Amino acid sequence: MGRSAGAGFSSYRRSSGRARGGDGAEQCHLAGAMLIRRAEIDRQTLADVRIEGGRIVAVGQLAPGGDERVIDAAGGALLPGLHDHHIHCAALAVARVSVACGPPDVLDEDGLVAALARPGDGWLRGIGYHESVAGMLDARRLDRWTGTRPVRVQHRSGRMWFLNSAAMALLQGDGPVPPGLDRASGQLFDADPWLRDRLGSVPPDFTAIGAELAAMGVTGVTDMSPANDEAMAAHFAAEHGAGRLPQRVVLAGTLGLTDTPPLPGIMIGPAKLHLHEQALPDLDDCVAFLRGGHVRGRVAAIHCTTQTELVFALAALDEAGVMCGDRIEHAGVTPDTLLADIARMGLHTVSQPHFIAERGDRYLADVDARDRPFLYRLGAFMRAGVVLAGGSDAPFGSADPWAAMRAAVSRRTAAGALVGVDEALTPEQARDLFLADPVDLSRIRQVAVGATADLCLLDRGWGEARNRLDAGDVRLTMIGGSIVHECVDQAPV
Repeated sequence: MGRSAGAGFSSYRRSSGRARGGDGAEQCHLAGAMLIRRAEIDRQTLADVRIEGGRIVAVGQLAPGGDERVIDAAGGALLPGLHDHHIHCAALAVARVSVACGPPDVLDEDGLVAALARPGDGWLRGIGYHESVAGMLDARRLDRWTGTRPVRVQHRSGRMWFLNSAAMALLQGDGPVPPGLDRASGQLFDADPWLRDRLGSVPPDFTAIGAELAAMGVTGVTDMSPANDEAMAAHFAAEHGAGRLPQRVVLAGTLGLTDTPPLPGIMIGPAKLHLHEQALPDLDDCVAFLRGGHVRGRVAAIHCTTQTELVFALAALDEAGVMCGDRIEHAGVTPDTLLADIARMGLHTVSQPHFIAERGDRYLADVDARDRPFLYRLGAFMRAGVVLAGGSDAPFGSADPWAAMRAAVSRRTAAGALVGVDEALTPEQARDLFLADPVDLSRIRQVAVGATADLCLLDRGWGEARNRLDAGDVRLTMIGGSIVHECVDQAPV
């Protein structure tokens, strides 16, 4: 199974999900006609690109016409806008106002105590904790460090919270508590809906992350939060409609999302199944979930960070039957035999290459030496013909797709150790992980006539940019013909 090139993410009207809001060009506030001059397209001769009605209408040697805005690319590479194929937008927005409690910001117990000593008397929310810092936390230790201030600290996996006594007292109240709460330790597992309900939480504002992603050339996101439901779909639509999240949105989540009324700017994407090795669900229930998604016309996206989770996922898919576009998320440990199964079944894989850079040193300390060659593989998937795309998993990893590209090319940990030299990609292959069409990962979007004008203009040619893979090289980002980020040294012509 190889990749095909295509004109671009031209609309939301393809299989693996239902259309929401019609043509992609209608999802953004349209600007007037625009001409981008002297842009490098696919490392070829410089060309001009005319944009009208949110689409590319001409590519070639073009003369300015009428009162259209003219931007001189000055030889900078013009790419389709990047798409983050695995992100958690609400968690990322909340993370921006939370306290970092794990690597690389916090490395030991003293650092954790200092991080939790932030002044205040209201709720303190910590994120990114890993047991390498100070072991598994419990209420007793948190009480000693935080006193009577209610504190909750999220594990890096996103599935566990550590609560101090003040937090438990506020959360338990008079109602029932979830089975995932261990009162003795203050550990709360897989209970985010209950936690949000008890806190009276409302979904966050996406303004900051929308701007942050736009500045890195990201024009679309696939939100992979497994609890996404009709209410979250409505929130995404409101944020998108108000321009706070200008990116195009593909929303994965519950089976119930299928019945969401049409919402402008939102496409309903995969049915998300989040596996956890320590508490695997009943196989028959998983098979029913997968079949339920397929019947509704939705592909499956299955979280598999461990080998055990991957074995379980493949068994469930083998029983349920595979729908074209079914995805393995992460594929954190994939031995050759399981990789061959993924290829045989025609599954797609969405990886997070930057985890090698961000977590690689910890992996080398914790992962069995026999499994290290199989960590977050890239090159092996491509050689086997498996369709591969990239996502950030932010906030559980960096939201910077360029950092992920660099990691895919170098395969180096933060300390410089090399992990899986045969898994390294070329800069072009790494870039294409984020140029895959979000609905059909096998198709690489291109700058071409007829494509939606979702574009990323760099301030230099690809020949130089490929050696840097730096978000700082993004000069302009456009969605549907509207500029959502611009960093220009000269005034438009």
